[in-house]
Amino acid sequence: MKLHFYLQPSSGVPIYKQIIKQIKHAAAGGLLSAGDQLPSVRELSEDLTINPNTVSKAYQELERDGIIEIIHGVGTFVSKGNIFMEEKEKEGLMKNAVKQLFTEAYHLGFSFERLKGLFLEAYEDAAVKGRKGD
Repeated sequence: MKLHFYLQPSSGVPIYKQIIKQIKHAAAGGLLSAGDQLPSVRELSEDLTINPNTVSKAYQELERDGIIEIIHGVGTFVSKGNIFMEEKEKEGLMKNAVKQLFTEAYHLGFSFERLKGLFLEAYEDAAVKGRKGD
């Protein structure tokens, strides 16, 4: 499964920290499994149109935290160690994401009904992709 990153340059959170957070959450949530290969620094920096040093910094910190393993000349892989996140922590992350979503929707003038429709559509798209292994 290819991991899709959602970066917000104007959020005030450094890009490398956004990458770290998304990889940690994907690993803890089961979107990434032990041994899954991540894109190379060059590939990810090109995909996200960011400086390779930003990706390198994120990967170095993830390796230091034991989330990933970098095997020079081979690739970058999700660590075989257990990556665990408490349910309360997962719920807090989702609440923050939903709050941000509602704030953005409000400022864009979306009604609750329209937002609910978009939410269900995105959920169904993600569920279908998950079943196909995309």
